[in-house]
Amino acid sequence: MASREQEQQAFYGPNLGYIIEMYERFLEDASSIDEETRVYFETHGAPVTETVTPVHVETGDFEKYLAAHRLAERIRAKGHLAADIYPLKDHPRENELLELEQFGLTEADLRTMPVSLVCPDPPTGLSDAFEAIEHLKAQYTGAAAVELQHVDDLDEKKWLRQKVEQGALTAKLTRDQKKQLFKRLAETELFEKFLHKTYVGQKRFSIEGLDAMVPLLDTIIGHLIANGSETINIGMAHRGRLNVLAHVLGKPYEMIFAEFQHAPNHDLVPSEGSIGITYGWTGDVKYHLGLNRKMEQQSTNVHVTLANNPSHLEFVDPVVEGFTRAAQDDRSGKGMPTQSQNKAAAILIHGDAAFPGQGIVAETLNMTNLKGYNTGGTIHIIANNTIGFTTEPTDSRSTRYSSDLAKGYEIPIFHVNADQPETCLAVALLASEYRAKFNKDVLIDLIGYRRFGHNEMDEPMNTNPVLYELIHKHDTARVLYAKDLVERGEVSQEEVKTIEAEISDVMKAAREKVPNVEKEYGGIMPDVVFKGVPSIETGVEKDKLIHYNDQLLAWPSGFTVFHKLEKVLKRRTDALTTNKGIDWGHAETLAFASILSDGTPIRLSGQDSERGTFAQRNINLNDVKTGKSFSPMHELESAQASFAVYNSPLSEAGVLGFEYGYNVFAPETLVLWEAQYGDFANSGQVIFDQFITASRAKWGQTSGLVMLLPHGYEGQGPEHSSGRLERFLTLSGEKNWTVANVTSAAQYFHLLRRQAAILGKDEVRPLVVMTPKSLLRHPLATSDLSELTSGSFKRIVEQEGLGQSPERVERLVFATGKVAIDLADALAKSDESYDWLHIVRVEEIYPFPAKQLKALVARYPNVTEVVWVQEEPKNMGAWSYIEPRLESIAPNGITQVRYIGRRRRSSTAEGDPTGHKVEQARIIHDALTRTAARTENEQEASNTNA
Repeated sequence: MASREQEQQAFYGPNLGYIIEMYERFLEDASSIDEETRVYFETHGAPVTETVTPVHVETGDFEKYLAAHRLAERIRAKGHLAADIYPLKDHPRENELLELEQFGLTEADLRTMPVSLVCPDPPTGLSDAFEAIEHLKAQYTGAAAVELQHVDDLDEKKWLRQKVEQGALTAKLTRDQKKQLFKRLAETELFEKFLHKTYVGQKRFSIEGLDAMVPLLDTIIGHLIANGSETINIGMAHRGRLNVLAHVLGKPYEMIFAEFQHAPNHDLVPSEGSIGITYGWTGDVKYHLGLNRKMEQQSTNVHVTLANNPSHLEFVDPVVEGFTRAAQDDRSGKGMPTQSQNKAAAILIHGDAAFPGQGIVAETLNMTNLKGYNTGGTIHIIANNTIGFTTEPTDSRSTRYSSDLAKGYEIPIFHVNADQPETCLAVALLASEYRAKFNKDVLIDLIGYRRFGHNEMDEPMNTNPVLYELIHKHDTARVLYAKDLVERGEVSQEEVKTIEAEISDVMKAAREKVPNVEKEYGGIMPDVVFKGVPSIETGVEKDKLIHYNDQLLAWPSGFTVFHKLEKVLKRRTDALTTNKGIDWGHAETLAFASILSDGTPIRLSGQDSERGTFAQRNINLNDVKTGKSFSPMHELESAQASFAVYNSPLSEAGVLGFEYGYNVFAPETLVLWEAQYGDFANSGQVIFDQFITASRAKWGQTSGLVMLLPHGYEGQGPEHSSGRLERFLTLSGEKNWTVANVTSAAQYFHLLRRQAAILGKDEVRPLVVMTPKSLLRHPLATSDLSELTSGSFKRIVEQEGLGQSPERVERLVFATGKVAIDLADALAKSDESYDWLHIVRVEEIYPFPAKQLKALVARYPNVTEVVWVQEEPKNMGAWSYIEPRLESIAPNGITQVRYIGRRRRSSTAEGDPTGHKVEQARIIHDALTRTAARTENEQEASNTNA
């Protein structure tokens, strides 16, 4: 094989030395060489690129040869600007970019040059460079175009170029395949027309204008299955969803038509190969619902899932990625899960306005190559209507194409004309082959139009008259393809009519099976949900805990742990044998070890979660000499399932959605997401609102996801104090999740074990934990070993040392979380008698422990005050939620629960540490001072200048 130097000599001939000298001058001072050469070096780098094949060049022909090479590279890089990718022909094609004259060339010049100069891997039959240039134009400027310049990997770029230049974007279909393709387009369009005519005025968000999406998906799914995928997960918004459900997922027409009758018809049985859909008790609109389809191909059971999705468009993206990673991971053995990327695959269908407009898209793309989140390549499709709701592209993005965001992640992009269905299939096949070969993301920009307004009740001529004048005059893809096939003699006009008539007859017959009556609403919450999470014994035998602890404090011979961290960890040995106390991080580690030993896999992710934001976890150790990492949890002898912990990207919505999806698809797994600080969860609010809190009620989709949100007021300012407890309580209803704010390591230990015990069962629900910061190592929040070896999670905890003489208690103080420890700390430092006071910690705030608290209150017959104490402002924290509930359990004669805490504020906490200390001291003083009793109005007046 020739060396690089020999190849350069062969190509540049006697000019090689001169070219090298020019390139060195360019590197030293680009302005010192002529503009044309400078532009060439800026575009292509060193004198020889990976696309050049060595040829002998005469000295006088060098400039012409160089121009021919530049023309070929221009076609590859800019051919998409001259491509026929817009069905409505409403975008000018920039053909002048590729004219020979721009490069000082003529046809005669190119006729004298070899094919290999401009096309290193040509198809057979090309005789010279002119024919090769015409061939490149045909491949790069047809009904499909490709953008590859941003792909840095030379192997990927070379493979893609070879495929394109050897004709991969030209479909090679048999007559039967073409006939089947027409039938698919006819099914797609006639289904929409049937809905439009039969259910007048109802929203359906039709696919019309992007009809080719259905056969395109058929091709992708078929290739993925052939490549070994047993699970294929699809995420998409509502545009075209009903058509994808009907024709890709195989949802029977009867079921879809029944949903247009205003209520799901559960009497209808899905056809063979479909397991139908499950509904919650409140349900969702028909164009948000998903479906699971089971089919058998090549003796393999394949599951295709279309994820349920709210109207929040792209937020399903990370959820589907989580589904897919869960399907790829084998969690059955100890250590890290083993991933099989070809076992499952994700397809994400985006809107052209949403792809550049929604930040969640970038968050999802950023996960594509991260070890904890990659799924072996996602096939992205932009369902490109060239318009948003009513907004033109010039008002909705700052880039030429809606797909340009993907360039930052080096994702190959194929633009394709949706009115050219054969080309669409060719693109689908090439994109699938790329994913299979390189296990990386690829994007198809399917460019069409939207035949109606945003929904079928919309009149688009009001806002986009010029565009819709074109659309009204434009034939559908079905009509155009039928004409093309008839003209080419592939089918007859009679065959076209027969196919269309058969399709219409099937839909009419399906419609007749649907009773023309409205079903009674059956939205009843299941009894198991109504009852909530049962009390479960979660203690672990002492000997087991000691054994776990010993193993977790052992690391390989020669592994050097940072000396300060080693001392911290070694203290955990003493904590189990003395009364020094088990802190929060230690209790969590022991809980994880016991859960793994019970056979439950664990996955934990979040920003800095390996160490823990506050250096409390350190579940992965790093050798200070070699940098190698080691997790004792992976070597736990008794572990019967995998353990995974990942430092996540700096993303909340994307990672939270991913973990939710992972847990839904792997319900037997304890999946935990940890916010760096609790209020960072703000950035994931859509995932909380639309998926985690409501998925069971809307879709019957259960989750046991755990969310750890650091919360507590330590004077660190507005963004490092509040986990916004009030927001989670506002979202609480129908026992949709558990919201807890616990105050001891043992409570956290039992809470985690309780959550693990209900995974995969009907009782399961998400768990929100307001985790501590300063309490992580606070002596009053530590626990003895005995508190872990028996018992269970306590929904309420009474302050030790108080309430011993029930008849003397006059004030009952209720609190949750850190402020309860602050109260306990103040009591411990005081010499006063507090026989008139009792303090109760509400550890599980939702569901509210009303029965337990009512029984507790009944023990104190002389109570005259019921007080709620919190550190958050009055309009935040638990107060608004807790006030009516405490009033409902208060003793007779007490009609108003007193509030002690910060006044109403717009910001969550003080930015001044001194101000924080003053306010915190006042709250504790008022709660523990007998004479501090004031009416709510007096307190409000004293805390405001209003």
